[in-house]
Amino acid sequence: EDGIRDRSPSRGLGDVYKRQGKDLVARALHDYSPRAKKRFVAVNCHTIPNEIAETELFGHVRGAFTGADRNKPGVFETAHGGTLFLDEIGDISLNIQSKLLRILQDRQVFRVGSVEGRQINVCVIAATNTDLVQAVEKGQFREDLYFRLNVIPLHLPPLRERRTDINLLIDHFLAKFGQEYPMVNSKTI
Repeated sequence: EDGIRDRSPSRGLGDVYKRQGKDLVARALHDYSPRAKKRFVAVNCHTIPNEIAETELFGHVRGAFTGADRNKPGVFETAHGGTLFLDEIGDISLNIQSKLLRILQDRQVFRVGSVEGRQINVCVIAATNTDLVQAVEKGQFREDLYFRLNVIPLHLPPLRERRTDINLLIDHFLAKFGQEYPMVNSKTI
């Protein structure tokens, strides 16, 4: 089985250009998987400040740091049973990369401030527009994490290289916005 259709916590790594619909592809992979009825959680790693990346991704327990007045699950726990889409994975620090590798290997997450691991079952889809092979060569991305994520590699070429998709996209968006705005349809455009 290929991991997308079965129930394994497979990982895919997308090599794509900016603004190429990474989130739509990740969502489609989730929607057509056995995990479709479970949560789909999307995280843009680029937008998470390094200072709070660990608590956002892995969660924290009450009292772990000043201001941690309650337990908070991270995105891995939130996505348990479903799919976690990590967009711009190339932007996370080496420190977070090592912790992410450990989670993928052991299938358990440790909240910040806790010594108890929590079992997780998550299909991870990661994407980036960074050349991760080059980042590995420069020591900016962990090689072991790269291979752990790159189980099912996907390459999404820019739209200019797949012009046949344009009509499909037009039809999709007309149908989508036509429901909300009835005056938007193929006859009015």
